[in-house]
Amino acid sequence: MTTGAMPPPASGPRRSRARAFLPLGVAAWLVLEIWLLTLVGREAGGLAVVALLLGGALVGGALAKRAGRRAFDRLAETVQRQQAGKPPVENGSGGHGFLMLSGLLLMLPGLISDAVGLLLLLPPVRSLVKRTAERSLERRVRAAAPGLQDVFQQAQQARMRRPDGKVVQGEVIRPDGTPGDASRHSSGPEGPRPPLTP
Repeated sequence: MTTGAMPPPASGPRRSRARAFLPLGVAAWLVLEIWLLTLVGREAGGLAVVALLLGGALVGGALAKRAGRRAFDRLAETVQRQQAGKPPVENGSGGHGFLMLSGLLLMLPGLISDAVGLLLLLPPVRSLVKRTAERSLERRVRAAAPGLQDVFQQAQQARMRRPDGKVVQGEVIRPDGTPGDASRHSSGPEGPRPPLTP
């Protein structure tokens, strides 16, 4: 029997703070939604609450459908322009995803979700949420893996050098004039060739 220090416990991946408190936050949100609906129902009547919930569901459904259709049309236009060899049109407005999220929040039964959905309809709020989400995503990419950040930077630099993304079709011609595969003929009688460097 040996005595000594206990080995350190194997540590698994750490859960983020937001993921740990997410179930508690959802439960608190549901309780608050039910409490607010009962307050409104007590003051304005049950019929007003039902009308409010149905109106929010109808408006939210129409908004989500419209934003989804616009996003699909935009995607189809981008694909058509790319196939035609034209650069995609930059649209500064964007925000179709946030409009769809706003519609989904309006469809959920509850006053808090309706208020957040209505706030997302305002362009300044959407741009603020977008900037915050982009910063958060950049921080997570940097923290996830340093190599992953290099891949993103290389992809962005390649996109800046070749914005159209076209592939040039070509054929390798051997020195004797016949077409051939470059991988089979990379080494000649003088030995293997060094790799090309930029």
